[in-house]
Amino acid sequence: MNGLTHLWEQGDAVGKAVALMLLLMSISAWVVIFWKGWLLTRARRDLVKGAQAFWDSSDLAAGRQALQGLDREAVLLPLVDSVSTPSGAGTLAARSDREAQLTRRLRDSLHDVLERLQAGQVLLASVGAVSPFVGLFGTVWGIYHAMISISTEGSVSLDKVAGPVGEALIMTAAGLAVAIPAVLAYNIFGKFVSACEADLEGFAHDLRETLLSEKE
Repeated sequence: MNGLTHLWEQGDAVGKAVALMLLLMSISAWVVIFWKGWLLTRARRDLVKGAQAFWDSSDLAAGRQALQGLDREAVLLPLVDSVSTPSGAGTLAARSDREAQLTRRLRDSLHDVLERLQAGQVLLASVGAVSPFVGLFGTVWGIYHAMISISTEGSVSLDKVAGPVGEALIMTAAGLAVAIPAVLAYNIFGKFVSACEADLEGFAHDLRETLLSEKE
């Protein structure tokens, strides 16, 4: 802790800016990690329970009613709503056959849901990729700044070099400390989103086939 305090006190504007940037990236990454962890856990659980309750219902209206209290993150309801609203009269969408209309509506609704589930992934990937280099830049700048300070004293010894250089290397460690949780969370959340996507695509396909069979 004393090393961090000394590094901050001895650092110039560039070094402090790097430290603040790493702090900001760390805070933003952890906010996204907690938020997405909560959202995806609920979405995954509700998707399984909601799909089962929907298919156990007697008709589309009853299925939607069953989802009201189960689909807290609204991953299934948008798909059901998309096939419940007819296309506007006189539009190109209304001219296509029922199969094409259902396919288009479910596809568009599915894309919207997946876009919401994937929110924050870009930030985690960016933090995981950039923060090590930001920390490395801080280390290089800190060593340069330390060497300049030592050279002005006129004498160089191991004890005078080791302290400032060791403190500068803290920036590399800080960059890795910011990057590792972000990368791990990105990979874990990616698997969660992929699992949700597979289930949603299956639900959309089954819903489309069910509605088409009713008209035959």
